[in-house]
Amino acid sequence: MANMAMTDTISNKLREAFTPESLRVIDESHLHEGHAGHRPSGETHFRVYIVSDAFKGKGRVERHRMINALLSAELQGSVHALAIHAQAPGEG
Repeated sequence: MANMAMTDTISNKLREAFTPESLRVIDESHLHEGHAGHRPSGETHFRVYIVSDAFKGKGRVERHRMINALLSAELQGSVHALAIHAQAPGEG
């Protein structure tokens, strides 16, 4: 896949910060052609599935804030949208 650079950047940052039990970062840019923020080069819309002990005892909004803060440079740059599915182990 050509658009791996941003996927790798996001994955690496999440792994370093949260030591996830499981992590999937999906580039969904192709699903957003013609929508706001889409670019022909892709790497604009991502979906993250992450399970980490770091999220234990935290609500959904706090989990999203933690991830958004970590990825603030990417979100201010080329990443237009980030859908987050963050869970603690055993949730589901």
